[in-house]
Amino acid sequence: MSKRNKIIYWVATLWLALGMTSTGVVQLIKMKEETALMTHLGYPAYLLTIIGVWKILGVIVVLIPKFTLLKEWAYAGFFFVMLGAVFSHLAVGDGGKEFFGPILLIVLTIISWYFRPADRKIISANQ
Repeated sequence: MSKRNKIIYWVATLWLALGMTSTGVVQLIKMKEETALMTHLGYPAYLLTIIGVWKILGVIVVLIPKFTLLKEWAYAGFFFVMLGAVFSHLAVGDGGKEFFGPILLIVLTIISWYFRPADRKIISANQ
Protein backbone atom coordinates (compact mmCIF):
# COMPACT_ATOMS: atom_id res chain seq x y z
CA MET A 1 0.00 0.00 0.00
CA SER A 2 1.38 3.39 -0.97
CA LYS A 3 1.97 6.13 1.57
CA ARG A 4 -0.73 8.23 -0.14
CA ASN A 5 -3.31 5.45 0.22
CA LYS A 6 -2.38 4.91 3.89
CA ILE A 7 -2.91 8.61 4.57
CA ILE A 8 -6.26 8.60 2.77
CA TYR A 9 -7.32 5.47 4.68
CA TRP A 10 -6.35 6.80 8.12
CA VAL A 11 -7.77 10.29 7.60
CA ALA A 12 -11.10 8.88 6.38
CA THR A 13 -11.16 6.16 9.04
CA LEU A 14 -10.39 8.51 11.93
CA TRP A 15 -13.04 11.01 10.80
CA LEU A 16 -15.50 8.13 10.34
CA ALA A 17 -14.66 6.83 13.82
CA LEU A 18 -15.08 10.29 15.31
CA GLY A 19 -18.43 10.79 13.58
CA MET A 20 -19.80 7.38 14.50
CA THR A 21 -18.53 7.55 18.08
CA SER A 22 -19.89 11.03 18.73
CA THR A 23 -23.32 10.25 17.26
CA GLY A 24 -23.34 6.87 19.00
CA VAL A 25 -22.65 8.47 22.39
CA VAL A 26 -25.31 11.15 21.79
CA GLN A 27 -27.76 8.37 20.96
CA LEU A 28 -26.78 6.28 24.00
CA ILE A 29 -27.27 9.15 26.43
CA LYS A 30 -30.54 9.99 24.68
CA MET A 31 -29.73 13.65 24.32
CA LYS A 32 -32.92 15.72 24.14
CA GLU A 33 -32.26 16.88 20.55
CA GLU A 34 -31.53 13.35 19.38
CA THR A 35 -34.70 11.99 20.97
CA ALA A 36 -36.69 14.80 19.33
CA LEU A 37 -35.09 13.97 15.98
CA MET A 38 -36.03 10.29 16.25
CA THR A 39 -39.61 11.27 17.14
CA HIS A 40 -39.67 13.65 14.17
CA LEU A 41 -38.51 10.82 11.90
CA GLY A 42 -41.20 8.52 13.30
CA TYR A 43 -38.97 6.09 15.22
CA PRO A 44 -39.28 4.93 18.84
CA ALA A 45 -36.74 6.31 21.34
CA TYR A 46 -35.43 2.84 22.22
CA LEU A 47 -33.92 2.63 18.74
CA LEU A 48 -31.36 5.22 19.89
CA THR A 49 -29.81 2.69 22.28
CA ILE A 50 -29.65 -0.04 19.65
CA ILE A 51 -28.08 2.17 17.00
CA GLY A 52 -25.73 3.84 19.50
CA VAL A 53 -24.37 0.54 20.80
CA TRP A 54 -23.85 -0.86 17.30
CA LYS A 55 -22.10 2.30 16.10
CA ILE A 56 -19.61 2.19 18.97
CA LEU A 57 -18.99 -1.53 18.53
CA GLY A 58 -18.52 -0.94 14.80
CA VAL A 59 -15.92 1.76 15.46
CA ILE A 60 -13.98 -0.59 17.74
CA VAL A 61 -14.01 -3.35 15.11
CA VAL A 62 -12.95 -1.02 12.28
CA LEU A 63 -10.05 0.43 14.29
CA ILE A 64 -8.54 -2.74 15.76
CA PRO A 65 -6.44 -5.13 13.66
CA LYS A 66 -7.72 -8.54 12.52
CA PHE A 67 -11.40 -9.57 12.51
CA THR A 68 -11.74 -8.92 8.76
CA LEU A 69 -15.22 -10.43 8.48
CA LEU A 70 -16.50 -8.29 11.35
CA LYS A 71 -14.93 -5.25 9.67
CA GLU A 72 -16.99 -5.96 6.54
CA TRP A 73 -20.13 -6.16 8.68
CA ALA A 74 -19.24 -2.93 10.48
CA TYR A 75 -18.70 -1.07 7.21
CA ALA A 76 -21.96 -2.46 5.83
CA GLY A 77 -23.76 -1.47 9.03
CA PHE A 78 -22.38 2.08 8.86
CA PHE A 79 -23.40 2.34 5.21
CA PHE A 80 -26.94 1.07 5.73
CA VAL A 81 -27.69 3.00 8.92
CA MET A 82 -26.56 6.25 7.26
CA LEU A 83 -28.45 5.45 4.06
CA GLY A 84 -31.48 4.79 6.27
CA ALA A 85 -30.98 8.22 7.85
CA VAL A 86 -30.91 9.87 4.41
CA PHE A 87 -34.11 8.13 3.33
CA SER A 88 -35.79 8.86 6.67
CA HIS A 89 -35.09 12.57 6.25
CA LEU A 90 -36.38 12.40 2.68
CA ALA A 91 -39.55 10.62 3.82
CA VAL A 92 -40.48 13.38 6.27
CA GLY A 93 -39.58 16.17 3.85
CA ASP A 94 -36.54 17.55 5.66
CA GLY A 95 -34.32 20.12 3.96
CA GLY A 96 -30.78 19.84 2.68
CA LYS A 97 -28.85 20.49 5.90
CA GLU A 98 -30.23 17.32 7.49
CA PHE A 99 -28.60 15.27 4.73
CA PHE A 100 -25.07 16.60 5.24
CA GLY A 101 -24.07 14.45 8.24
CA PRO A 102 -25.39 11.11 6.96
CA ILE A 103 -24.03 11.67 3.44
CA LEU A 104 -20.62 12.70 4.79
CA LEU A 105 -20.51 9.52 6.91
CA ILE A 106 -21.50 7.41 3.88
CA VAL A 107 -18.66 8.96 1.86
CA LEU A 108 -16.17 8.41 4.71
CA THR A 109 -17.37 4.80 5.07
CA ILE A 110 -16.82 4.11 1.37
CA ILE A 111 -13.39 5.80 1.32
CA SER A 112 -12.23 3.99 4.47
CA TRP A 113 -13.49 0.64 3.15
CA TYR A 114 -11.96 1.14 -0.30
CA PHE A 115 -8.52 2.24 0.94
CA ARG A 116 -8.22 -0.22 3.85
CA PRO A 117 -4.90 -2.09 3.97
CA ALA A 118 -4.64 -5.67 2.71
CA ASP A 119 -4.41 -7.04 6.25
CA ARG A 120 -7.86 -5.56 6.93
CA LYS A 121 -9.46 -7.25 3.92
CA ILE A 122 -10.94 -10.70 3.53
CA ILE A 123 -8.63 -12.69 1.30
CA SER A 124 -10.46 -15.11 -0.95
CA ALA A 125 -9.08 -18.63 -1.44
CA ASN A 126 -9.45 -18.03 -5.20
CA GLN A 127 -6.88 -15.24 -5.26
